[in-house]
Amino acid sequence: MSQTIRDNLKRLLAPRHLAFVGGRSMARALKRCLEGGYLGQMWLVNPQHESLEGVPCVRSIAELPCGPDAVFVATNRELTLTCVAELAAKGAGGVICYASGFAETGAEGQALQAQLLKVAGNMALLGPNCYGLLDYLHSSALWPVAHGGKPVEKGVAVLTQSGNFAYNLSMSDRSLPVAYMASVGNQAQLGVAELMDVLLDEPRVTAIGLHLEGLKNVPGFARAAHKALEKGIPIIALKTGVSQIGAELALSHTSSLSGSDALYDSLFTRLGVIRVSGPVSFVETLKAAACGRLPAGNSLIALACSGGDAGLIADYAERNDLSLPKLDEGQRGELAQVLPSYANLVNPLDFTTAIWGDGDALNRMLDSALRTEADAAMLVLDYPSEFTGERKECDLLLELYCAALVRHGKTGFVTSAFPELLPASARERLHAQGVAALQGVEDGLAAWGRIAGYQRNRQALLALGESALVPLCPQALDGEGRLLNEWDSKQALRAFGLPTPNGVLSTPDTALNDANALGYPLVLKAVSAQLPHKTEAGAVALNLKDGAALSAALEKMRVSIADYAPDVAFDQLLLEPMATPPLAELIVGIKRENDFGLALVMGAGGILVELLKDSRSLLLPTTDGAIRGALLSLRSAALLQGFRGRQAADLDALVAAIRAVADYACENAGQLLELDVNPLLVGAHGTTAVDALIRLGHK
Repeated sequence: MSQTIRDNLKRLLAPRHLAFVGGRSMARALKRCLEGGYLGQMWLVNPQHESLEGVPCVRSIAELPCGPDAVFVATNRELTLTCVAELAAKGAGGVICYASGFAETGAEGQALQAQLLKVAGNMALLGPNCYGLLDYLHSSALWPVAHGGKPVEKGVAVLTQSGNFAYNLSMSDRSLPVAYMASVGNQAQLGVAELMDVLLDEPRVTAIGLHLEGLKNVPGFARAAHKALEKGIPIIALKTGVSQIGAELALSHTSSLSGSDALYDSLFTRLGVIRVSGPVSFVETLKAAACGRLPAGNSLIALACSGGDAGLIADYAERNDLSLPKLDEGQRGELAQVLPSYANLVNPLDFTTAIWGDGDALNRMLDSALRTEADAAMLVLDYPSEFTGERKECDLLLELYCAALVRHGKTGFVTSAFPELLPASARERLHAQGVAALQGVEDGLAAWGRIAGYQRNRQALLALGESALVPLCPQALDGEGRLLNEWDSKQALRAFGLPTPNGVLSTPDTALNDANALGYPLVLKAVSAQLPHKTEAGAVALNLKDGAALSAALEKMRVSIADYAPDVAFDQLLLEPMATPPLAELIVGIKRENDFGLALVMGAGGILVELLKDSRSLLLPTTDGAIRGALLSLRSAALLQGFRGRQAADLDALVAAIRAVADYACENAGQLLELDVNPLLVGAHGTTAVDALIRLGHK
């Protein structure tokens, strides 16, 4: 993104004036801005009418008194091109293109979109094929239909590839304080990454929510997400589409272990992006971060007025890695003075309904409970229906709780057992005081757990250094490429420091002499790029103890290969010393996801690779610390750490071996299609790669 486009995007996100180009729907959009409190100048451009819906029209873009900071163009696609060119000539800041029929429709539309991008020049362009931009910091709604939001002093930014998701979110009854909501459409120029980068410069944006099908600009996204991590602005992502596209087409085991979605997980993990599973967890997690006052850690002092609610808190806190520190003796003594004898003086605290509506007793209870080292406080409160006339006691408790949080310098939240029993009036009162109003104790504690986890994770990620490395995103390669045989693959990796057996490249005629020089027991393998799966072809013989065993294995292998693959020549052999039994067998590989990145995949290897599917992926480049962390997070990591009295693996040697594979991949990123080291034998005093496969594309 050029500096000029970036500057113009800032104009679009804080507009002094607006223009709408189109018919009656645009007149109504302008009026909604007026009703919503927008204070700048606004113009409606329409050449065919003097006025629409009572809004006077300007006949053409050329007749506007200046280049508007922000413009919504709602015309057909051909007219959109004309309008964008005229706006660029007029010096407009940014334009939103509502029309569809561009790159999403095929070759003709792609050509039109390229033309649109060209005529926009340095003007910021959102879309085409998008709903637009809702800006509740400046009451600017560049949006074609009604919306349900309201002006805020600060709040979250939501970026989505679905206009309907944005529309429904604006209408949801969740009181999410939204500062900006953008439907990004085709992302011809401005995409998720570019918007994030500039939104992170707005101090009133407290968190960013992303609703994605995929990313167009992975390196740009990584740079923006690292910036967010440095600033402590949480990114919450709801990503759809979890299929392992194309894995069955791959030659190697690595691809079957790591589908596209696993690579998004790797990207998000490296950058501290919080991934959620659905719209409710998306909104509630954003609400937990929206006030901008994040908890320093995961401990909670929890308050409820029922034993049932306290039990739910205890269960859900444990499930979401939230700790509930015990009340100290002084707290219990003070609480015993104010609560009835049957109250259970523990955390979570059921303060009972005995003091309900008693302001003095509630304050004493709150002061005792909140005098704690816990990182945050929570209150479970369900409002009765309005007809009961019993809401004033709930309002009193909320007011006292918010004041007590301020008195004790605590961050905190309120949730309800049932989502609908925390009404909008209470939620808005809480948000106005910087207290998150979460709906449903299960979803609420899960959301708070994610935000508390983010805070704990953030410093560790920054110290690890991986988030600062921009992922490699090599261009797509066509075709299946060429496979290197095992010998050539090992030699290529050995040059980067991967330990391999000291083998000999031999032939059927010289095998016995070479074996005598090498020594027994040994392993015999056929060497051919046409035999990637040697075991199925009978092209491997293990633990050959003498010349007779080798001669028998050679004859058996000749027959087996001739039967399995008659066209493959049996002319090159690999002889290697038989490896000692390892502590563990791993697979280490590289997966290339076109237009996304190169992933280093580590997992349980050998014959268990498909059975266990126990793997972790790291995008390249990566760090030694990240490699070590990924290894120790495997389900099979116990095998590396002295399982049942066995020796522990030489982790330093293992990390160095995997680093060699990563270094080879980074150096050859332009042509590497895939790579498998399987198995990588892990010992107490070193690591050895006993098989390797590399496939290279054509540059």
